[in-house]
Amino acid sequence: MKIQHSYILFLLACVTLVNCKELDTDSKSPWPEQTNTTKPWTRWWWMGSAVDKPNIKSHLIAFEKAGLGGVEITPIYGVKGEEENFIDFLSPKYMDILDYTIHIADSLNMGVDMVLGTGWPYGGPQVTPEHAATQLLVEKYEVKKGATINTTIKPKDEKQHMLARLLHVITFDTDGNATEITDKLENEKLNWQATNSDYTIYAVFSGKTRQQVKRAAPGGKGYTLDHYSTDALNEYVVPFNEALTGFDGKIRAIFNDSYEVYGTTFTPQFFDAFKTRRGYDLLPHLQQLLDTTDNDISNRIKSDYRETLSDLLLNKFNVPWTDWANSKQYKTKLQAHGSPGNLIDLYASADIPECETFGSMPYDIPSFRRELEDIREGDADPVMLKFSSSAAHIAGKPLTSSETFTWLRDHFKTALSQCKPEVEDLMLNGINHVFLHGSTYSPERAAWPGWKFYASVNFNPNNTIWEDVPSLFSYIANCQSILQSGQPDNETLLYWPIYDTWGKNLKNSLFFQFKIHSLDEWLHDTPFYETCKSLMAKGYNTDFISDQFIAEASVKDGSIVLPGGTYKSIVVPDSEFMPLETLKKLLELKQAGAHIIFEGLPESVPGFHDFENQNKILSDLISENQYEFETTSDLYRDLKAANVNPETLVESGLKFIRRDIDGEKIYYLVNHTSKTIDDFLPIAIGNKEVIILDPLTRNVGNAIVKKEENQTLVKLQIEPGKSYILKSENSKSQNDWNYFNASAEAIPLNGSWTINFEKGGPQLPASTTIDSLQSWTTLSPEAEAFSGTASYTIQFNTPDIDADNWKLNLGDVRESAKVWLNGKYIGDVWSAPFNIQLGKLKKGNNELKIKVTNLPANRIRAKELRGEEWKIFYEINMVNKDYQKFDATLWNPMPSGLLGPVTLTPLTKTLQ
Repeated sequence: MKIQHSYILFLLACVTLVNCKELDTDSKSPWPEQTNTTKPWTRWWWMGSAVDKPNIKSHLIAFEKAGLGGVEITPIYGVKGEEENFIDFLSPKYMDILDYTIHIADSLNMGVDMVLGTGWPYGGPQVTPEHAATQLLVEKYEVKKGATINTTIKPKDEKQHMLARLLHVITFDTDGNATEITDKLENEKLNWQATNSDYTIYAVFSGKTRQQVKRAAPGGKGYTLDHYSTDALNEYVVPFNEALTGFDGKIRAIFNDSYEVYGTTFTPQFFDAFKTRRGYDLLPHLQQLLDTTDNDISNRIKSDYRETLSDLLLNKFNVPWTDWANSKQYKTKLQAHGSPGNLIDLYASADIPECETFGSMPYDIPSFRRELEDIREGDADPVMLKFSSSAAHIAGKPLTSSETFTWLRDHFKTALSQCKPEVEDLMLNGINHVFLHGSTYSPERAAWPGWKFYASVNFNPNNTIWEDVPSLFSYIANCQSILQSGQPDNETLLYWPIYDTWGKNLKNSLFFQFKIHSLDEWLHDTPFYETCKSLMAKGYNTDFISDQFIAEASVKDGSIVLPGGTYKSIVVPDSEFMPLETLKKLLELKQAGAHIIFEGLPESVPGFHDFENQNKILSDLISENQYEFETTSDLYRDLKAANVNPETLVESGLKFIRRDIDGEKIYYLVNHTSKTIDDFLPIAIGNKEVIILDPLTRNVGNAIVKKEENQTLVKLQIEPGKSYILKSENSKSQNDWNYFNASAEAIPLNGSWTINFEKGGPQLPASTTIDSLQSWTTLSPEAEAFSGTASYTIQFNTPDIDADNWKLNLGDVRESAKVWLNGKYIGDVWSAPFNIQLGKLKKGNNELKIKVTNLPANRIRAKELRGEEWKIFYEINMVNKDYQKFDATLWNPMPSGLLGPVTLTPLTKTLQ
């Protein structure tokens, strides 16, 4: 009995401790609990799938320790000399390794995603010619009146002879009348006389793009798949159905990369699908479809053609693909950009929409370096980024991911500080589930720098940035834990008039892709884009809406209700084309009490079928409902009437995104300007207390606020490069936030610095002492070639100044640092503004130690200067940022270490 009684008391004590811990966490920390989803994930390149269990385990342990939450496995081409270790995709050995990977990841509380194939796009050995990516091929023949054509009907491209299938032969007379004469062929030969007119004959083939999988891994080579066909998809997943038996629910998500299926303008059942969806037979209008002049009828038929491709991609591929994955308890993760379809609908068809960025963007942050010789100009347009997050928001998908840091700098030249503002711009535009691009599997046997993928910032332990990368990952995780909480809080919807693009004579091409690399062709200089940029500049965050989602909308208590939540208004930018059903639905919503704000009214319905009659109906609808269709003379006045108020804090230069958590507002604020912002800034919510959260340090405190009826003014001090999270509350729940002002000028930290090179290669330079800070590359040939970590130590006396705190500013840091004061670890300094608060200094002598890690560029330069070859990869091997031959011997040594000046600034607390 005594033992049993003691055991019960023990259990009660445990329960009490657990409950107390939960209460303590809930009452004191506004930070949500970290999960593997709140952490960044990485694309994990498996070169040649030459992977083994010991290295898989060591990689995953290193990833978890650094702060990654999961991996997305993408097998690609292999490494020369490793052929005996290649593993064929989906082979029993491959599946055993995959199962082991999932097991180890699960033991580390990490997730595993995978690509449904190797390389990209979808394709492989199981793709038969019948189900390979298809293109419309048309051969044209001219026959004069009275003449006879006697020829074999074949594609001019001999490579198509074994692949293309003849579907139709159609004649057009000079009046445009069409007659099908396919039945006149005998053994592919046409013998036909033009009796009544000059004729143009079109032979229509279902041809093949012949595109192969890019960067395919062993066992994954083959044709690219037809992305407009459920039959093709069903054939494609057959080997996966077998190989993935027993894996149901073990894989988190199936990934489909950006739509790089080039030139695929057709599918074998296209003409039937076109007739069903567009209401008329395309074949009699083939001549108009192929017309390269910019005329209304031709453009209308092209619009119908492009819309049909979009419909097929969405309904015959993407939706069935998600259904297939969900049947196996997997989610789907989709990059819709690059496709010919409606990006909003396509992104929304997946469980996790994913955007991407490519190249380097400019920032005004003073210490942000962007050397032109090292970068590709970026294309991270915030409007483009919002297509994916908008789709997630309106469809009710909690996560939006991004392929992040692709070609951010040239190889070996990307610093953590250069990553931070790029990922911040993603999160500011609705991305809350970041994927690195990426990490290359590299076994222990591989000599430095190990295996390397040609387009990535290589986030693995071979890269010197790994020394301080946990700080970047922690920052992302802290931000994402907030940005995955609650609900999006964008109050306004902006209609995307896609038919204005589909209905243009776009480079005389049937096939048009909504690419992130060609925004000038379809996004920039459109009324939609200009309205979006204007809204954002004035402090309105918006989500985009498509015709399909307008059709799903309803109204409740004046709010527009969508699967993902409610909105206060829809803004309709000026457009040329709008489907009649969309305009009718907008009228219905407005008459039901929704705020629909028209900047302009459509001039026409899109497409060709019955368009003249539909245009009359559209015109009558507008004229009969002139009050409802009145265009705005002041968009922002009308938004205010809809109770949509701007966040005027943007006038300070701050960027923001807002979320709602149980009625309280969350603001993620970033300063990408050149100036410190130190002021009371308004948030558009009245009479509130506000908590400040620092995602860099996890510091928390109640802000100084001035409460007003319609807004709350928050005291903020944000240096260039810094970010904060604000959370509104009804009452104070934290200690007060510490505000500091400089009480004197910065004091240079002069004296002798001792430098000890601690780890890295190719060899450790000798220790040295310097009296003035300089790049360590100037110290010796060994130091010039060195990449790794060195410690800088200096002794100094506390200045004779009263201070509540001291700020240490490291000046020019190449590239990241850790700081100790008198043997106590203070923290990491890896991003602008490269300073850190030390607290109070003891009187008399102090010791400051700063461990600085540079980039691997100098070591790879030295390696190539010695003639040591490391670029041993198949296919594209290694290229530079401009896709030219990679040659580090052309580089100058990159400045490295602590360049300074290092200063101390005394700080005094302020109470207002």
